[in-house]
Amino acid sequence: MGDVWSKAVGFGVDIPFVTLLGFELTKFDGGQSEILFAPKPEHLNSFAVTHGGALMTLLDVSMATAARSLVPEMGVVTVEMKTSFMRPAIAGTGPLVAKGVLMHRTATMAFTQATVFDGAGRACAHGTGTFKFVKRLPTGASTANPLNPSPGTLSTD
Repeated sequence: MGDVWSKAVGFGVDIPFVTLLGFELTKFDGGQSEILFAPKPEHLNSFAVTHGGALMTLLDVSMATAARSLVPEMGVVTVEMKTSFMRPAIAGTGPLVAKGVLMHRTATMAFTQATVFDGAGRACAHGTGTFKFVKRLPTGASTANPLNPSPGTLSTD
Protein backbone atom coordinates (compact mmCIF):
# COMPACT_ATOMS: atom_id res chain seq x y z
CA MET A 1 0.00 0.00 0.00
CA GLY A 2 2.92 2.39 0.42
CA ASP A 3 3.54 5.31 2.73
CA VAL A 4 0.37 7.19 1.79
CA TRP A 5 -1.75 4.44 3.38
CA SER A 6 -0.14 4.82 6.80
CA LYS A 7 -2.08 8.03 7.49
CA ALA A 8 -5.11 8.07 9.83
CA VAL A 9 -4.71 4.45 11.01
CA GLY A 10 -4.58 3.06 7.47
CA PHE A 11 -7.25 5.19 5.77
CA GLY A 12 -4.78 6.75 3.33
CA VAL A 13 -5.85 10.31 4.07
CA ASP A 14 -5.87 12.53 7.13
CA ILE A 15 -9.36 12.38 8.66
CA PRO A 16 -9.09 14.17 12.02
CA PHE A 17 -12.56 13.10 13.24
CA VAL A 18 -11.83 9.43 12.46
CA THR A 19 -8.51 9.73 14.29
CA LEU A 20 -10.30 11.29 17.29
CA LEU A 21 -12.80 8.42 17.41
CA GLY A 22 -10.01 5.85 17.12
CA PHE A 23 -11.32 3.85 14.16
CA GLU A 24 -8.96 1.16 12.89
CA LEU A 25 -9.23 0.01 9.27
CA THR A 26 -8.59 -3.75 9.07
CA LYS A 27 -9.93 -4.49 5.57
CA PHE A 28 -9.78 -2.31 2.45
CA ASP A 29 -10.06 -4.52 -0.61
CA GLY A 30 -12.30 -5.49 -3.51
CA GLY A 31 -15.30 -3.35 -2.60
CA GLN A 32 -15.23 -4.35 1.06
CA SER A 33 -14.07 -2.69 4.24
CA GLU A 34 -13.89 -3.57 7.90
CA ILE A 35 -13.33 -1.08 10.69
CA LEU A 36 -12.87 -1.73 14.40
CA PHE A 37 -14.11 0.78 16.98
CA ALA A 38 -13.63 0.46 20.74
CA PRO A 39 -15.99 3.10 22.19
CA LYS A 40 -14.64 5.08 25.14
CA PRO A 41 -16.81 6.66 27.88
CA GLU A 42 -16.94 9.93 25.92
CA HIS A 43 -18.54 8.07 22.97
CA LEU A 44 -21.55 6.97 25.03
CA ASN A 45 -25.00 8.50 25.41
CA SER A 46 -27.04 9.02 28.60
CA PHE A 47 -28.06 5.33 28.54
CA ALA A 48 -24.37 4.30 28.73
CA VAL A 49 -24.39 2.75 25.24
CA THR A 50 -22.55 3.91 22.13
CA HIS A 51 -24.02 7.19 20.88
CA GLY A 52 -26.00 6.96 17.64
CA GLY A 53 -23.87 9.72 16.11
CA ALA A 54 -20.72 7.67 16.65
CA LEU A 55 -22.43 4.64 15.08
CA MET A 56 -23.61 6.70 12.11
CA THR A 57 -20.08 7.99 11.60
CA LEU A 58 -18.77 4.42 11.76
CA LEU A 59 -21.32 3.34 9.12
CA ASP A 60 -20.55 6.37 6.93
CA VAL A 61 -16.80 5.80 7.04
CA SER A 62 -17.08 2.05 6.44
CA MET A 63 -19.32 2.60 3.40
CA ALA A 64 -17.04 5.34 2.03
CA THR A 65 -14.00 3.13 2.55
CA ALA A 66 -15.68 0.20 0.77
CA ALA A 67 -16.44 2.53 -2.16
CA ARG A 68 -12.85 3.81 -2.29
CA SER A 69 -11.30 0.34 -2.03
CA LEU A 70 -11.54 -0.17 -5.79
CA VAL A 71 -10.20 3.30 -6.66
CA PRO A 72 -8.14 4.44 -3.65
CA GLU A 73 -6.76 7.49 -5.46
CA MET A 74 -10.27 8.99 -5.57
CA GLY A 75 -12.13 10.60 -2.75
CA VAL A 76 -15.82 10.18 -2.00
CA VAL A 77 -18.42 12.46 -0.47
CA THR A 78 -21.67 11.32 1.07
CA VAL A 79 -24.74 12.18 -1.00
CA GLU A 80 -27.29 10.42 1.19
CA MET A 81 -27.39 7.91 4.00
CA LYS A 82 -30.08 5.93 5.81
CA THR A 83 -29.49 4.31 9.19
CA SER A 84 -31.48 1.74 11.13
CA PHE A 85 -30.64 1.04 14.79
CA MET A 86 -31.47 -2.53 15.82
CA ARG A 87 -30.02 -2.94 19.32
CA PRO A 88 -27.80 -0.99 21.69
CA ALA A 89 -24.09 -1.15 20.92
CA ILE A 90 -22.76 -1.79 24.42
CA ALA A 91 -19.19 -0.70 25.08
CA GLY A 92 -16.83 -3.01 26.91
CA THR A 93 -17.93 -6.27 25.23
CA GLY A 94 -15.13 -6.09 22.68
CA PRO A 95 -14.66 -3.72 19.76
CA LEU A 96 -17.54 -2.92 17.47
CA VAL A 97 -16.94 -4.14 13.93
CA ALA A 98 -18.33 -2.32 10.90
CA LYS A 99 -18.41 -4.20 7.62
CA GLY A 100 -18.95 -2.12 4.49
CA VAL A 101 -19.79 -3.38 1.00
CA LEU A 102 -19.81 -1.63 -2.35
CA MET A 103 -23.01 -2.93 -3.95
CA HIS A 104 -22.82 -1.07 -7.28
CA ARG A 105 -20.82 1.72 -8.84
CA THR A 106 -20.95 3.92 -11.88
CA ALA A 107 -18.26 6.28 -13.16
CA THR A 108 -19.30 8.93 -10.64
CA MET A 109 -21.43 7.24 -7.95
CA ALA A 110 -21.14 4.40 -5.44
CA PHE A 111 -24.04 2.57 -3.80
CA THR A 112 -23.09 0.91 -0.52
CA GLN A 113 -24.26 -0.75 2.67
CA ALA A 114 -22.68 -1.44 6.04
CA THR A 115 -23.55 -3.16 9.30
CA VAL A 116 -22.11 -2.60 12.78
CA PHE A 117 -21.74 -5.71 14.93
CA ASP A 118 -21.17 -5.80 18.70
CA GLY A 119 -18.56 -7.91 20.49
CA ALA A 120 -20.89 -10.92 20.41
CA GLY A 121 -21.37 -10.64 16.64
CA ARG A 122 -24.93 -9.28 16.83
CA ALA A 123 -26.02 -6.60 14.36
CA CYS A 124 -26.55 -3.26 16.14
CA ALA A 125 -26.98 -0.83 13.25
CA HIS A 126 -27.26 -1.00 9.48
CA GLY A 127 -26.94 1.70 6.87
CA THR A 128 -27.15 2.28 3.17
CA GLY A 129 -25.46 5.15 1.43
CA THR A 130 -24.81 6.84 -1.87
CA PHE A 131 -21.44 8.47 -2.47
CA LYS A 132 -20.05 10.66 -5.25
CA PHE A 133 -16.50 10.03 -6.45
CA VAL A 134 -14.38 13.19 -6.45
CA LYS A 135 -10.80 13.88 -7.46
CA ARG A 136 -8.51 14.66 -4.58
CA LEU A 137 -7.13 18.16 -4.90
CA PRO A 138 -4.12 19.62 -3.11
CA THR A 139 -5.08 21.37 0.10
CA GLY A 140 -3.32 23.76 2.39
CA ALA A 141 -3.13 27.44 3.13
CA SER A 142 -2.17 28.36 -0.44
CA THR A 143 -4.99 26.42 -2.09
CA ALA A 144 -7.84 26.45 0.42
CA ASN A 145 -10.82 28.75 0.05
CA PRO A 146 -12.41 30.08 3.22
CA LEU A 147 -15.81 28.66 4.15
CA ASN A 148 -17.09 32.08 5.22
CA PRO A 149 -15.39 34.63 2.96
CA SER A 150 -15.62 38.32 3.72
CA PRO A 151 -17.99 40.25 1.45
CA GLY A 152 -16.28 41.32 -1.77
CA THR A 153 -13.36 38.87 -1.49
CA LEU A 154 -14.56 36.32 -4.06
CA SER A 155 -14.13 36.84 -7.76
CA THR A 156 -17.34 36.79 -9.80
CA ASP A 157 -15.80 36.28 -13.26
